[in-house]
Amino acid sequence: MIDDSEDVKPTITELFEQSLSQSQEEYYILRLYISGTTLQSVTALQNIKKICEEHLQGRYELEVIDIYQQTEAIISDNIVAVPTLIKKLPMPLQKMIGNLSNTEKVLLGLNLVRKKIIGEENNE
Repeated sequence: MIDDSEDVKPTITELFEQSLSQSQEEYYILRLYISGTTLQSVTALQNIKKICEEHLQGRYELEVIDIYQQTEAIISDNIVAVPTLIKKLPMPLQKMIGNLSNTEKVLLGLNLVRKKIIGEENNE
């Protein structure tokens, strides 16, 4: 009898595809802290809405909190700058500060794309 179970390890590509398929099923809970209708806040809101509709359609909840309207919320989530996006779920918790105009960094922060490692593309 042949034992096929000996040290069969998944490749990096297989692990990535598995992770990607899991992230395509996960539900995201996001919270965006803004300060009124400032340019930075409006831009951040537009950017995250666009990213969510393109990459998380039907799989996200976005709560927008204006710190001028809900001042107590900044204390509970330890907000030190606005706009700030918090990814509450899926874990791990992630915070991103700024207008979210760098889509690649936002996708990376949301774990929707993986960071490219130098030389990795040659190993596939």
